[in-house]
Amino acid sequence: MSELREPVRTVTGEDEVVDLCRDLIRMDTSNYGDHSGPGERAAAEYVAEKLAEVGLEPQIFESHKGRASTVARIEGEDRSRPALLIHGHTDVVPANAADWTHHPFSGEIADGCVWGRGAVDMKDMDAMTLAVVRDRLRTGRKPPRDIVLAFLADEEAGGTYGARFLVDKHPEVFEGVTEAISEVGGFSFTVNEQVRLYLIETAQKGMHWMKLTVDGNAGHGSMIHKDNAITELSEAVGRLGRYEFPVRVTKTLRSFLDQLGDALGTELDPENMDATLAKLGGIAKLIGASLRNTANPTQLGAGYKVNVIPGQATAHVDGRFLPGYEEEFLADLDRILGPRVKREDVHADKALETTFDGALVEAMQSALQAEDPIARAVPYMLSAGTDAKSFDDLGIRGFGFAPLKLPPELDFAGMFHGVDERVPVDGLKFGVRVLDRFIDQS
Repeated sequence: MSELREPVRTVTGEDEVVDLCRDLIRMDTSNYGDHSGPGERAAAEYVAEKLAEVGLEPQIFESHKGRASTVARIEGEDRSRPALLIHGHTDVVPANAADWTHHPFSGEIADGCVWGRGAVDMKDMDAMTLAVVRDRLRTGRKPPRDIVLAFLADEEAGGTYGARFLVDKHPEVFEGVTEAISEVGGFSFTVNEQVRLYLIETAQKGMHWMKLTVDGNAGHGSMIHKDNAITELSEAVGRLGRYEFPVRVTKTLRSFLDQLGDALGTELDPENMDATLAKLGGIAKLIGASLRNTANPTQLGAGYKVNVIPGQATAHVDGRFLPGYEEEFLADLDRILGPRVKREDVHADKALETTFDGALVEAMQSALQAEDPIARAVPYMLSAGTDAKSFDDLGIRGFGFAPLKLPPELDFAGMFHGVDERVPVDGLKFGVRVLDRFIDQS
């Protein structure tokens, strides 16, 4: 009698997504906003290896030593159709291990989650994308149209060495692409037992990272001194930090409030949102920041000795403006700061807003509902920015769609750049299933 053999089990995307995520987290790709980036090169090579294993021919583009991105194209069934871009970044913001429950670069599994810097921003989506693509290519399932994959450096510092470099120097790799999906969208907010909203990012604020400078007269610290640069700047920064910009209702905000109000069974007034925000749990921070322009002082600098009044004082501010309100924002800044404060941009970028319609949106909704019958996709505005801004320059319409079904108690917004960043294991597997369906319908 011939020996019975166990059937060979094919590894699926759900099987390997957790390990892929852990591998990526273990690579310290911290972005300090300078030229350093050896971790990004290691991540680019890892991604390229995983894609090459299933038959793709990935390219690695290095904009500066160590600052590397990986791009690959999957041929679709109908190559006459416009292509879809799925992009993610491999860099992360730095983390202080002493502050964390589990080491930020361990990729440890605990309490049903994968822990580590990048778990939600955005090595989870990188891993889900790799898992889905590898599974489809192993099983010979072509997408309906070409898909371009881009795993990018430097998003956390504005994308200069990643998306911006590729758009400016190698736009040919995105030939034929008209639409894209990426981070900070597709995550769930459970309203009740009948409705779970999945927030799709259709808009994002513009950016003015700026340096403020006040010049004064240097002098001895023991003297009476009425022209102190520190005093003048501190008062201006205090006014700015305490100022509440007026509520401005964008198309995206109005659509989100209409959908949320329908789910809650009440009409929502954007001018009276305190009670509503209190009901939104972990996403309240995201939604609250989409109501108005913001300007948060983040750094102060002056002086070199305790008994010397410095001749100059500086501050840095993270400014964000709503789509259509950049001029108003800058005028408000100058009025609040006053004539003594010199304002200059350190990094600036545009705001984005697209409509919540079309076949791609329908594919998102359909894929979500297939895995979660009470899912409802709704548009929202991201208070920060992503690499979608660079790709917009190529005419690529971008959405935030990195699908995750989250436990209601998880403070998802607090995971971004926060301590103890983590992503549920079940959420990763859910995302793989949704992305796979989405690609079939895209």
